[in-house]
Amino acid sequence: MRKYIYNSRDVAAYFKYFSVPSYLEVSYMQYIFNLGNKVLAEPLTRDFEYFKKEVYRELYFLWANGFENEKADISKMTSEGDLSLICDQECICLESYMKLICLHLIFSGNLPYITLNFTGLMTQLGIKCGVELYEANCKIICDSLQLEVRDTFGKPFDLALGVPDELLRVSLSAEFKEGLDSRNFKETLRSEQMNWLKDLKDKSFKLFGSIPARKKSTNKPRQNGASRKSYRETGYPAAQKSVQPKGMPKQER
Repeated sequence: MRKYIYNSRDVAAYFKYFSVPSYLEVSYMQYIFNLGNKVLAEPLTRDFEYFKKEVYRELYFLWANGFENEKADISKMTSEGDLSLICDQECICLESYMKLICLHLIFSGNLPYITLNFTGLMTQLGIKCGVELYEANCKIICDSLQLEVRDTFGKPFDLALGVPDELLRVSLSAEFKEGLDSRNFKETLRSEQMNWLKDLKDKSFKLFGSIPARKKSTNKPRQNGASRKSYRETGYPAAQKSVQPKGMPKQER
């Protein structure tokens, strides 16, 4: 089975589906670009600026095609007439979805696995082929994307035996994971976010100046009960009012 390598549309679709902030897109691109041809198609690994331009071109295509976030139809990842590269044509949506899952595992080094119900995916992705063909494609796509499948107890599960109607653990294969960058990508991103916020804060201070600290009030707190009087002490007797109190007869004058 030939191992799949990703292209610029796969990366762009990941940004859309997982709502990657625009100011972090270049950081994500730089990370996957540094992984080289282990993950990316070789023409994209020659020049980072070219790769970045291709990803932004595909981002525009996805936006124009209606693929905006995780609630978008997975079929919008491909244009009409596109051919599947791994699965049978009837299961092209399964291929697109599993590419997103695999990329998420690549970008999230601390994420050990993702739980999926392959039987439920068939309805969720709108796949209308036969069950046997769909089960065969589940096996093919996991092998091509170098994914391991285990049951809920962590034991290896062979999809060639069929797809159960229960949650399965999907993770990167140990061999594939060893070839990836060992650095914690999320920690690097968190550091970049803090630097980005610090730059915004510095720019705000330059434009608007610092905000003066709020002075504490010097008024003495009111003493409880010192100036309070009961209603009976401050009010007028009920007999002197022109309005008759409820439940009390009016006195004769």
